[in-house]
Amino acid sequence: DSINQQPKDPLSTQSTMKISPATLAALALAAGSTNAFAPAAPTRSISSLNAVSKKDKYQITLLPGDGIGPEIMTACKEVLVTLQKKCGFELEMTDALIGGAAIDAKNDPFPDESLEQCRNSDSVLLSCIGGYKWDTNPRELRPETGLLKMRKEMGLFANLRPAKVLPQLIDASTLKKEIVEGVDVMCVRELTGDVYFGTPKGIDVVDGERVGYNNMIYREGEIERIARVAGDVASKRGGKLCSVDKANVLDVSQLWRDVVTDIITKEFSDVELSHMYVDNAAMQLIRWPKQFDTIVTGNIFGDILSDEASMLVGSLGMLPSASIGESGPGVFEPCHGSAPDIAGEDKANPLALILSAAMMLRYDLDRAEEADMLEAAVEAVLDEGLRTADIKQEGDGCKLVGCIEMGQAVAAQLEKIDVPVPV
Repeated sequence: DSINQQPKDPLSTQSTMKISPATLAALALAAGSTNAFAPAAPTRSISSLNAVSKKDKYQITLLPGDGIGPEIMTACKEVLVTLQKKCGFELEMTDALIGGAAIDAKNDPFPDESLEQCRNSDSVLLSCIGGYKWDTNPRELRPETGLLKMRKEMGLFANLRPAKVLPQLIDASTLKKEIVEGVDVMCVRELTGDVYFGTPKGIDVVDGERVGYNNMIYREGEIERIARVAGDVASKRGGKLCSVDKANVLDVSQLWRDVVTDIITKEFSDVELSHMYVDNAAMQLIRWPKQFDTIVTGNIFGDILSDEASMLVGSLGMLPSASIGESGPGVFEPCHGSAPDIAGEDKANPLALILSAAMMLRYDLDRAEEADMLEAAVEAVLDEGLRTADIKQEGDGCKLVGCIEMGQAVAAQLEKIDVPVPV
């Protein structure tokens, strides 16, 4: 039952993404650009989407979280300090608690004071949360509960994750070069609905045995708004959108398919829409990833598929993401988890968080030139042959470095880059 409609022209060439003010398609990486991380120049102003207008001083909330989170945040912060000194503006960065660290300190995975601080910030930069230590806690005292609360309370309904294979790291992928070369996929995931938030839910005793249940539910309006985000992203990329569901067995997926079809057909006539069952999509991402340009899907399917798509690149440690709402600050974070097995060992890769910070600069703080500099510094470090363990390949001739040294290397490259002169 995994066979379903395929994109009609999976071999069509990818086009460079252009940014629209309808979304923060901040994460599309420009194909063929001299800066592999930077989006193409916007066709119209995106200033209306920035959480704040360009100014000399910004309030940034840092959420170091758990596991490797604090050490990659330290590396990223050093880079941002270098950038602001060089470019003459100030980021007032204040830590707040989330996840396991918040549970240990406040017995709450996302305390109200953290939420309030995030809401009052110009933007939020999050490392990662979770760890074995809290896995057996009651549901309300697990790190992931704090993450879900943040998304819900801040209205972060859309998550955008790119998966673009960079030439410097193509051999880091576990798939054959001919499969992943040229892959450039954007996954648009609905973030505040679906089975993660549906009620009723719980574990009860029925007829003498425990029964666990969750409610996979979507309202029409929730589907409409994520479909519009995906339609806009797809229209500025290759013009192809694949909506992923399980409409052959799930009523909620049938509603999803109907609403997505209606929105894209009526409002995005330039977008070629296809539908695919989630099991087939999981297979096709490995078998033939270049058939995809933009994917839109619900919360639980997107959780799984975006991680799978990210690994086409070779490491989650290279990939940023943005979670956005209809107003207020966004939350920018790497795609990877907290990796508690290497926490504190200086083995983590800070580049995904640094690239997430670049997107924060570009789209929440109206600092596009500084974002360009940060992305260029990351590329320069890769060109220099520096690799953390997750992207190091045997016999590649590259130098193995730790988290601290990688952050220092990016900061050093920043010092070499000229500050753009306003025209």
